Amino acid sequence: MNLIQEILIQNNLITAFVFVGLIVYLSYYLSDKFTNGRFHGSAIAIILGLIFAYIAGVFTNGEKGVSDIAILSGVGLLGGSMLRDFAIVATAYGAKFSDLRSSGFVGIFSLFFGVVLSFTLGALIAIAFGYEDPKSITTIGAGTVTFVVGPISGSAIGANSEVIALSIAAGLVKSILVMTITPLVAKRIGLNNPKSAMVFGGLMGTNSGVAAGLAAVDPKLVPYGAMTATFYTAVGCLIVPSILFFLVDLLF
Repeated sequence: MNLIQEILIQNNLITAFVFVGLIVYLSYYLSDKFTNGRFHGSAIAIILGLIFAYIAGVFTNGEKGVSDIAILSGVGLLGGSMLRDFAIVATAYGAKFSDLRSSGFVGIFSLFFGVVLSFTLGALIAIAFGYEDPKSITTIGAGTVTFVVGPISGSAIGANSEVIALSIAAGLVKSILVMTITPLVAKRIGLNNPKSAMVFGGLMGTNSGVAAGLAAVDPKLVPYGAMTATFYTAVGCLIVPSILFFLVDLLF
């Protein structure tokens, strides 16, 4: 056992990939067997990840979730800012502005409107909970845009780590809500064609939430919603730590 543990620690990044892979496999198995795919595997994976992080924090008294456990220390690198930003850039390279234009004015309007609306709601929630400084308000508002925009904006404007962590949590809650609620409201809002999927992706923005939600409605709609959701993240990373931060700074 000591030999196995030493090997796992020395190859911690590979161990992290295996660990995350097992969680994803288990999540999609539970989704398929117990919810018939209505509760998407991605949502279950996020929930399991949060549960494991909490349990690890309780038993290790650490602050980095499962990465405080020696054999899972590679999870800290796998889920760190370097690979996160790499994934964002890789996703952005897969999007074409010509495709976005094909959604028309409504699709482009929904993109900017969705970012500003999500940010405004998040900022109001932050103010309601007693946050008064512009950096914290902006970072939490950015988190409600997506859990990617939150830490990027927080790092750019110099917010503290606790607020950045809170912004990620806000984004995760939004992602899970979009995943789970989308199949329930799809018929009522006419989410049954590519154009409506583009508008939906532009309004909701959370790439993982939109993709998982649309997959539960109709897998053919996923590329359309994911396309505008990808631009949503890019627009959020561009305007939140700049234009929207300056507006919050003027007000507070």
